[in-house]
Amino acid sequence: MLRYLLCAVAAVALGALPAAAADPATDAQIQAHLAAGEFAPALALAQQAADPQQRDAWLAQIAAAQARAGSREASFRSAAEIGDDRARAAALSSAAAVPLGGQGGGNEADFQSLIDLITSTVQPTTWDAVGGPGSVAPFPTGVYVDAQGVLTPLLKEELAGNLAALRTASGPRGSGDDVRSSSPLRMVSLTRLEKQIQLLLAAGRQPSEAMQVLAGLQRIQYVFVYPQSGDLVIAGPAGDWKTGPEDILVSTDTGQPVVRLDDLVVVLRLMMKGHDAEFGCLIMPRKEGLARVQAFAKQSGLHAIRAEQRPQWLEQLRSRLGKQDIEVYGLDPRTRAARVMVEADYRMKLIGMGLEAGVPGVQSYLASIVLAPGQATPPMSVLRWWFTLNYDAVSAAQDRTAFALRGQGVKVQSENERLSAAGEQIHTGQSEDLTLKFAQSFTAHFEALCQKYPIYAELRNIFDLALVGALVREEDLAGKVGWHLTCFGDPRAFAVELGDAPKQVDTVINCRVVNRIHILVGVSGGVKVHPAELVDRKAIQINGDGSLGQQRAAVASKRPAGDNWWWD
Repeated sequence: MLRYLLCAVAAVALGALPAAAADPATDAQIQAHLAAGEFAPALALAQQAADPQQRDAWLAQIAAAQARAGSREASFRSAAEIGDDRARAAALSSAAAVPLGGQGGGNEADFQSLIDLITSTVQPTTWDAVGGPGSVAPFPTGVYVDAQGVLTPLLKEELAGNLAALRTASGPRGSGDDVRSSSPLRMVSLTRLEKQIQLLLAAGRQPSEAMQVLAGLQRIQYVFVYPQSGDLVIAGPAGDWKTGPEDILVSTDTGQPVVRLDDLVVVLRLMMKGHDAEFGCLIMPRKEGLARVQAFAKQSGLHAIRAEQRPQWLEQLRSRLGKQDIEVYGLDPRTRAARVMVEADYRMKLIGMGLEAGVPGVQSYLASIVLAPGQATPPMSVLRWWFTLNYDAVSAAQDRTAFALRGQGVKVQSENERLSAAGEQIHTGQSEDLTLKFAQSFTAHFEALCQKYPIYAELRNIFDLALVGALVREEDLAGKVGWHLTCFGDPRAFAVELGDAPKQVDTVINCRVVNRIHILVGVSGGVKVHPAELVDRKAIQINGDGSLGQQRAAVASKRPAGDNWWWD
């Protein structure tokens, strides 16, 4: 005799039932049903509530009662119907805190391993965990209770029919149902995504791979706001992904990195803190090291250095300078976003010093130096290059419910610093021609550099997220859709992956011989992300031709029913 049966069941809408006033009599009926363990009729009554707050309150009570009775999956499903994300988060937290089997001491079979096997092998992209239409859950006691509270035995003869329905539900579908299909414009609802992740975490499961890469999103081009449905949507090109060079998850079509969930959460949390929220990193040589290098260069310059001695001489210089210190501010240095910033900045400086190959049109600083015969040796320089935001503008529809991000996203800025005998770096606020030329060429050929080194495109994705986060804050987009970031905004509810914090790195310094003169150059800089000016209300450009509003409407027409968190 089968005690448990796994099957996929289509949701039955309860909205067609007549509305009932949230009166004491209805409350008494619901409490009586809960006391008797009759959850289906209690749910039916709760669904009839005309007041959304009362409906949510009853659903929370039902979810708690189901959890105490040992029906944790049913409890999560009831909590998932709660409209207010704060009430839903509280209900899920309470349900998850109840021990497996409930408080009655009974034993409940754990079918999670079997569920995981099914969802990972049978049409993996069609299950609700990745935004598809299929669902799978254990039903205890060999019975099924429908939306009207009718209890029906699950007989052996029905098993074949249920499995046939499962095969049909998980069969091949159109390309629009495949999260790995290419799309010129994929929509990701942040509110729906957070809700689905809340449900997974409450059940002790982790976000799916599709969630971790935001449905394969490669860049964020648009932000759409839908107050009536409670959706806050980011949109851009998307498609299949794979592990590319340097273990970066990249698009199989373009080779460009996909946007990451952890980065979204980390940056969004910071941007929501206030108008002047900013983050970045600094890679700086140590003062005492610079002083040692100056003294060594001056002493060794008294005699000629043969070509075969140059590698050893340069290594001696680097050993005297020692490591460069890394400082990350604004973000936790252990986060992936922080590590991306540091790596991108360091790699840019390697190109600037001729220690890593650039692309056509990007020449290193040292390779650009030309000295006329008899020209004096230039003093040791410390060049400062840093990444910052590079957007033409943020444009908005007239009603400010649709926004577009315009521009390349990233640029390099420059400065020449003077160096004292004690190794102190003195800001000049000026950039000499060759220093500026490298910064401008890097910016002009940024797309080509992204193709060769995906780490720069990863940095751009983080810049996109920073701009989106600042936009959400300044325009109160979360408030417009009733979103309180109960999961994404709370580190206790959603813990991002943390690694080792970068603290120091090998010194970036190089030397070039021009007319038998050794020219020694060091480099510093970092990353600075401060998007406040771009999202200032006066800075946002209103889209006059109505095209943004039309695009928003077109996106809305494709939005699926239910809780699917992405669509094309």
